[in-house]
Amino acid sequence: MLTLDDICLRPARRNEKDFLWRYIYIHNEWKAHDAPYIPLEYQSRFQFGRRLFKRLKEGETAMVVDFHGEAIGYLSCYWEDQSTRWLEVGITLFTSHHWGKQLGRKALTLWISYLFEHHDVARIGLTTWSGNPRMMKCAKALGMTEEGRMRKVRFYQGEYYDSLRYGVLREEWDALRAEQLPFKKVG
Repeated sequence: MLTLDDICLRPARRNEKDFLWRYIYIHNEWKAHDAPYIPLEYQSRFQFGRRLFKRLKEGETAMVVDFHGEAIGYLSCYWEDQSTRWLEVGITLFTSHHWGKQLGRKALTLWISYLFEHHDVARIGLTTWSGNPRMMKCAKALGMTEEGRMRKVRFYQGEYYDSLRYGVLREEWDALRAEQLPFKKVG
């Protein structure tokens, strides 16, 4: 378990399978901000148990975000290109009740630190879109740099949006942690 203030990252518990499945595939308020231009690929409970839930239970490439003992979302990582050690992260907080409270920022602080400790990578990235200003603000507050912007490549509800890539180098992350700042405040 990894903790920062009131946030804990941990592997999923066996009895959380149905709860997590419902918030990912049925009560998915989060999807309106997390790449809504890509349809969510529905998984049955059985498929979920053999795929994402298995990863969440193992706690190596995905973990539950726990807030005061309640699973409120999850984090994941994936290789954009493992042969070149290009690692990306993602986060999902299930409901708007938990958005805008810096919970995701704390969770990502723990997750990125954990990944740098457990993987021989020089950089960790995060991809979002210009229709998610909270995620853009979060990435900047974490000390990530906007490294790429593909303009007007995401078409959603009659409008074009940009795709944005953020990244942080290991030495930048270490310097931020040395200042003992869990995250920077962005106005």
